[in-house]
Amino acid sequence: MPTLIVVGTQWGDEGKGKIVDVLTESAHYVVRFQGGNNAGHTLVINNKKYILHLIPSGIFHPHTICLIGNGVVVDPEVLIQEIEKLKNEIDLSPAKLKISYLAHAIMPYHRALDIARESKAKGNRIGTTGRGIGPCYEDKVGRRGFRLVDLTKPEFFKEKLKNVLEEKNFLLRYLGAEPLDFQSIYEKYLEYGEYLKPYLSDISEILWKAYNEGKNILFEGAQGTFLDIDFGTYPYVTSSNTVAGNACTGAGFGPSKISEVLGIVKAYTTRVGEGPFPTEQNNDIGLYLREKGGEYGSTTGRPRRCGWLDLVMVKRAIRLNGITSLAITKLDVLSGLDKIKLCIGYRIGSKTLETFPESLEDLKSVEPIYEELPGWKEDLSKISTYEELPKETKVYLKVIEEYLEVPIVLISTGPDRRNCIFIKEKRFF
Repeated sequence: MPTLIVVGTQWGDEGKGKIVDVLTESAHYVVRFQGGNNAGHTLVINNKKYILHLIPSGIFHPHTICLIGNGVVVDPEVLIQEIEKLKNEIDLSPAKLKISYLAHAIMPYHRALDIARESKAKGNRIGTTGRGIGPCYEDKVGRRGFRLVDLTKPEFFKEKLKNVLEEKNFLLRYLGAEPLDFQSIYEKYLEYGEYLKPYLSDISEILWKAYNEGKNILFEGAQGTFLDIDFGTYPYVTSSNTVAGNACTGAGFGPSKISEVLGIVKAYTTRVGEGPFPTEQNNDIGLYLREKGGEYGSTTGRPRRCGWLDLVMVKRAIRLNGITSLAITKLDVLSGLDKIKLCIGYRIGSKTLETFPESLEDLKSVEPIYEELPGWKEDLSKISTYEELPKETKVYLKVIEEYLEVPIVLISTGPDRRNCIFIKEKRFF
């Protein structure tokens, strides 16, 4: 009865969607457990690109049931658009896709507040996507939110929306934004509730039955460890817990039933938005990685900041998530570089750090300590076995594995689902 959690070990954009898609070949259920449509999971299947924001990445496998857990904040409009866009290509019936009735709905005022706050912040911006994720989680914790099931209860929804919207419009006026109209929101969200009603389910019960029937279950996270609201580079983080432990809370599944945790590591490091980034390369190397790796946000289109792989932060991610194995993605992007660097420590003045600093101010001032390795020229996307890899690539992987003390079981050598090599005999399912 294998259960696997897949998490990002950096600042998101590690290629989790592709790895989930590959592993779903042997999974019966795929569960998204946190985040919202601020995440974008890119899949390339038979040379066609798909970008998913809310629907789990396992949706393209006909045998797999996809679940959206209670830990996800759902923009009903975005989810319905995703369903409508894909439903002529794949099965997106309520038998195939199920959504927790406990998941909270992103409302129009959440998006408006997100944008207005960022605009007012000016030089102190967090760098949010403006999708309303943070304000929605705020209302969830503040007990002012709307669960998706609430959108199917017209009278209850009407009375609560009147009260909540009064406060939100006050805040919007204070921030210099236009207030929102009650009636249009009410009518539109009742329509969304009617559309989504057949999909709403008790995800926890579904998972419990699946586990007892011996089904393979894969939990899919969004963003990455260092965007976690508690353990990330606060305040430059997302508004949910991105670490593996939240898979249990965000799906209603007991921790004693989890078998393994797979950490996804991009072969270099990227970051979107504001915040410290010790190994960032504001030079030709950074531009090379961005252009060759196509490092532009799949949700916002923003260019990603790029730099060398930071093993210090990945090692912390291993501890925080209880990671048992690793997948290295976008290894092919490094092809063509004469030298490749790995960050193996930090300096602050005369002091050497081998662990990730707890203070944001310390992280801003660290100087990376690098180990330099020879690069390689070969096109890795043409390679299908570990034995065929250039010796320099094998050295790079070996140094990573020895430093992190966790086995690398899978590498990605190109965007298509076919560009994956299992380098250990191990299979999760």
